[in-house]
Amino acid sequence: MKYPKLRWASILLLLCAAAPIFWSCSSDDNEEDSPTANTNANYITDGPVAARLEIPKLKGGVVNMFLVKKLSTGAVNFCIEWDISKKAQRWTAFRWDNTNSGGYVKREDNFIEDTDIPAEYRTNQSFYSGSGYTRGHIIASADRWNSVEANRQTFLYSNMQPQLYSFNGGIWANLEMKVRSWNTADFRDTLYVVKGGTIDHNSDLIEITDKGLRVPKYFFMAILCKNKSTINGGYKGIGFFMEHRSFYEDPENMKPYIKSIDELEQLTGIDFFCNLPDRVEEQVEKTVTPTAWGFQ
Repeated sequence: MKYPKLRWASILLLLCAAAPIFWSCSSDDNEEDSPTANTNANYITDGPVAARLEIPKLKGGVVNMFLVKKLSTGAVNFCIEWDISKKAQRWTAFRWDNTNSGGYVKREDNFIEDTDIPAEYRTNQSFYSGSGYTRGHIIASADRWNSVEANRQTFLYSNMQPQLYSFNGGIWANLEMKVRSWNTADFRDTLYVVKGGTIDHNSDLIEITDKGLRVPKYFFMAILCKNKSTINGGYKGIGFFMEHRSFYEDPENMKPYIKSIDELEQLTGIDFFCNLPDRVEEQVEKTVTPTAWGFQ
């Protein structure tokens, strides 16, 4: 979704000598009537990662960290936007293609603090102990079975959101399995995924625990598929938005929670897939065709 065109200076606050950077965003200089125009893209000064298609519009400002998790090969594993004032992540974004799919590595269940975040702004096991909530992966362990290193990174506390046990192991897990079923070479060239829970406003929360965990009231996924179709340049999108609660009468039925990307943006306040050219983005985000995703 395109928002009013803004130009504001990048604000960089270096809290530690680590890879993550505080970003602010702006639009590029393309003319709006050009086929490649992109008036709401992330503006990059120090690297190309924020221009990847899976990365939403960065919120910017001095309290939001853009965390890039890379493997020893240099490949990007996934990215996170972390709000230091809330000690919570806004989303995790990643992609699947033929280079990072397949395989099956044994999960080690070794939850670790994210040392890319300064100690006073990160979470750890003490936040979850006695809270009544599980450590809910956002990029799931099963989303990264291609290597031991890739899987280990999914156990960073920065990739966790507090989730009710029956939600985490129920409808959310079922939705994750559904999305993983699209990660096949005959369905996609590349699949771009953004997952998260709502944290920005008190109305978006179930509660803030005694230890300061912000418990999302809703969880969401935004998915963009690129394949060889000639429609919309081969792109199609789908979103999901569901309440964070213990009981669902039919936890295997995902269809009631389908949203267009435009609808999901209105619900979350996040501008997904902002790095697509405007003409493509507008077409892909305004409607969703459930049958194109295997829903009857």
